[in-house]
Amino acid sequence: MTPSPSLQRPLGVAIAGLGFGEKVHLPALRDCPLTEPVALWHPRRERLDQACTAAELPGSTDFNVLLEDPRVEALVIATPPQPRFALAQAAIAAGKHLLLEKPVALDADQIEELQRQALAAGVTVAVDFEYRAVPCFQQLAALLQETPVGAPWLLKLDWLMGSRADAARPWNWYSQRAAGGGVLGSLGTHAIDTLHWLIGPTRSVSASRSLAIPHRPLADGSGRLGAVDAEDIALLQLELETADGQRLPAQVSLAAVTRPGRGYWIELYGSEGSLVLGSANQADYVHGFSLQRASASGPDAGNLQPIREDPALAFERTWPDGRIAPVQRLIQWWAEAIREGRPMVPGLAEAALSQRVCDLALVSADTGLRQVL
Repeated sequence: MTPSPSLQRPLGVAIAGLGFGEKVHLPALRDCPLTEPVALWHPRRERLDQACTAAELPGSTDFNVLLEDPRVEALVIATPPQPRFALAQAAIAAGKHLLLEKPVALDADQIEELQRQALAAGVTVAVDFEYRAVPCFQQLAALLQETPVGAPWLLKLDWLMGSRADAARPWNWYSQRAAGGGVLGSLGTHAIDTLHWLIGPTRSVSASRSLAIPHRPLADGSGRLGAVDAEDIALLQLELETADGQRLPAQVSLAAVTRPGRGYWIELYGSEGSLVLGSANQADYVHGFSLQRASASGPDAGNLQPIREDPALAFERTWPDGRIAPVQRLIQWWAEAIREGRPMVPGLAEAALSQRVCDLALVSADTGLRQVL
């Protein structure tokens, strides 16, 4: 990859998609000294004009206009999953660097195709796996390098949320498996990437999935119901390969309909103790997380004790919406990778591996058979 020609000025970035893109990526891009938002894109003119007025930025409903704009050196694509693959292909063909929301595409084959195209075009592509940028998670990753639990025996990850527990929440793309909806795409891709980062790659997966709310009201106000076929609960049994080649069993529970829900918790148990990271806060990715450890011996044996936060990992700035800070940190990494002409981690390689596990989890759930990677 070749470095970006814009070495002395901020990278000009356009945002495609105005949900998470407007709420989180826009302020994060503005706060990063290496990036500058320069344009917005949305297919609906009314929604675009509203966002452009609020942000004081130009915009277009024609994606090609962004690609032809010399100020746009890179794009954040934060649309729903279904159109993301085609938009990313067009941006890569135009030589634009990319930051993609997840799930990056509808399956791992599409992500691997994007990876081939990006390598050929020499563009840097990041994937927004924000948990790699959250201080508590970074501290846990550092602790695991020191083997504080001895030989790892069992890992549990619970991500039990209530965002879709209200049956009156309208039917949309999230309700459709073919459109990339479901809890495996929204939570599973994140969770699997986090486990790969902390422990190592998945070698096998068995899964079941279920649907608690099979119909939702259509958003047109007609009172009619739309059928839901995307899972809102998924249970996975994984084998992870550790750095020394051992197999670690991992249980992953994902739900979008558990109200109030336990939140996000990772528990790692080993021969010399345990580590627990978690938060019951369902509002964002940062506020409320804590890290605890229990030793197998000593005066406090078996009792979880809080681990003091490492100030070296703290964010320089936080926002009421805690999602902005880790995204800003990841955007900083992305801009630095572009400037230095090197690959980005997390990028398409990490996204493809995470998505492959989720794809095979669906196969396992449908067939009842364990899938081997």
